[in-house]
Amino acid sequence: MTDTVVVAAATTETESKPRVNRRQVAKARTRIKVLEAARNLFAERGYDAATIRDIAKGAGMSTGAVFANFQDKAELFEAVFSDEMAALSEAFTAGVAIEASTSARLAGGLAAGYHQVLDHLPLMQAMVARSWFQPEDSDKRVREFLAPVITTISEVLQAGIAKGELRQDADVALLSRMVWDIYLSNLRRAAFDNWGIEELTPHAAKQMDVVVAGQLAK
Repeated sequence: MTDTVVVAAATTETESKPRVNRRQVAKARTRIKVLEAARNLFAERGYDAATIRDIAKGAGMSTGAVFANFQDKAELFEAVFSDEMAALSEAFTAGVAIEASTSARLAGGLAAGYHQVLDHLPLMQAMVARSWFQPEDSDKRVREFLAPVITTISEVLQAGIAKGELRQDADVALLSRMVWDIYLSNLRRAAFDNWGIEELTPHAAKQMDVVVAGQLAK
């Protein structure tokens, strides 16, 4: 009797695993659909005008399915932001991975960043706009999403100091933020002056030359 119970339990456990895995896969697929629909709607309408109902409709599911994956619209927006920043961080990392001067490496990072976002610039605009009005706790999490990009910039500057290109007392934290602020400010050129990668790349290169020139080792 005991052996029968053990075998039956083992069989039940084995049979339940595929069902659990299928549920997990289905939930993951639902989450991806919701994120993609939200991403498109935030880009089209901005944060305030995008509703959970319309996001659910865009994903082809009920609002209940959205709330099964995200607590509210703010959490959904943060998830979209997190994904975008992760992709942007990868682009920056690839862009600076060249054997060149500090200025050229920074310019390479910015150019790669522009390649990453220009095809969905309205979404970046929505993110920047939302960042001015989100609650303090949300702002802290957004800064955490941005941290890998800032770290990549900092590492380039630190490498420049180690190679003797930049002053030993260069304020890496300040310079890193300045480079990021320049990156964002140039997106206004893309949004309002119709600048593409052909205009942004040389412009960013000149800006990085100016930034680095003020920190050259003597």
